[in-house]
Amino acid sequence: MCNFASVTPSITTNMTIDFLYSTDFHALNAPSLAHTCMHMLCTAGEGSFVYYEKCYHITKNDLVVIPQPHKVKNLAAPPDMQVEWFAADYKFLQSQLPTNNYSIGGSISLNHNPVIRLTDEQAAHILEDFHKLRSRMADRHMMFYREMMGSLCLTMMYDIFEVHAMRDATENHTDRAGYIVKELMALLATGISQTEREVNYYAERLNVSPKYLSDTVRRMTGHSVSSFIVRHTIPIIKDYLSDDSLSLTQIAYRMNFASLSYFSRYCTKHLGLTPSEYRQSLQPK
Repeated sequence: MCNFASVTPSITTNMTIDFLYSTDFHALNAPSLAHTCMHMLCTAGEGSFVYYEKCYHITKNDLVVIPQPHKVKNLAAPPDMQVEWFAADYKFLQSQLPTNNYSIGGSISLNHNPVIRLTDEQAAHILEDFHKLRSRMADRHMMFYREMMGSLCLTMMYDIFEVHAMRDATENHTDRAGYIVKELMALLATGISQTEREVNYYAERLNVSPKYLSDTVRRMTGHSVSSFIVRHTIPIIKDYLSDDSLSLTQIAYRMNFASLSYFSRYCTKHLGLTPSEYRQSLQPK
């Protein structure tokens, strides 16, 4: 039996957010974690697991960040191994971050190596983040529960970015696949997805076939080209919708949507709300 605590609150956007905390290493790849991003710290002993057909050995102060924990297998650990982990809905975590952030490029190297070696001080910071989240998971009765948990998650993610960036700075992706992915991220960072949201457009800009681009990005990051396009597009839409001087028709035109109805469907799919509903959600209660 998986030994973890979970909280699954309902929020106003009709989404469900899962927060889970555990000290059970063997619950790492539980099916219920498939949609989450896992953050695990080894606090004693050692163990191993296989991720994307590669075996990883971890010891005390090793931090593991896995966006797709259901793909972990062959978990092995002696009785003296101790871990603590926190997992949250992947889309929720991404929604807490600004578009142009380290997580987009950092996901490339994490997919190649999800293990980050920490100092005692860094490990203490991460553990403190875990414990703060664990202590507030049950406060789902609070009016601003989603925002409060989002703020704590953001603190944890930036603490992880800090140590991950230090590791990532020493690694160079000079192969063609790594170059293509980084060039795609650089293109998206310009805000071009405001008007260009087709994979074919980016493949043409990078002088590769759509299939090569899709396969390469999936292999290097574990995610689709379209998902990265959406992650850059949604904050642009939110900024426009927060400007009351712009009508929905004007926004749809500026963002090169074929029609207002198509714009509305896009928002409903990726925001969970129609444009009008999202605007209404911004009004003071």
